[in-house]
Amino acid sequence: MSIQNALLVELEREKNNTLRILNNLPNDKFDYKPHPKSMSLGELTNHIVELHNWVELALERDTFDFHTDYTPSTLETVEELKEALEDGYLRNITLIENLTEADYFKTWTLKAGEHVIVSLPKAGALRFIINNHLIHHRGQLSVYMRLLDIPVPGIYGPSADDK
Repeated sequence: MSIQNALLVELEREKNNTLRILNNLPNDKFDYKPHPKSMSLGELTNHIVELHNWVELALERDTFDFHTDYTPSTLETVEELKEALEDGYLRNITLIENLTEADYFKTWTLKAGEHVIVSLPKAGALRFIINNHLIHHRGQLSVYMRLLDIPVPGIYGPSADDK
């Protein structure tokens, strides 16, 4: 299996996992925060969807600087988030299919101004910075859902809410 095919399988599965979560979210809970230091449910959900769409930021650029290249997503409804997830996924497929294997081994750097957070091959950025990061935040979102008594769908197996 090529790197492209492996990444496409992973991107599709994680997109579908996020979609299962989005399908259970109500719009009227976007302001909920379990703690004052926490992101709101809406902010967290926006961040999860935007992470899916960072694939092009990792593959089309050599550097991403939080100080100059990042504007947080501020979508306000589940429907908008689902559209952004699907639109980004379609762009990701096209981008991945058009890269060579060598492109995945070029260095990508994540920065905050002059501070280098990490430099790693683009394939590593896709796994470490994007997929693992969004999976982490999706887990947080499932806790918000549990606290709000919103059914949590199974992601990697059944949940207590699956019948």
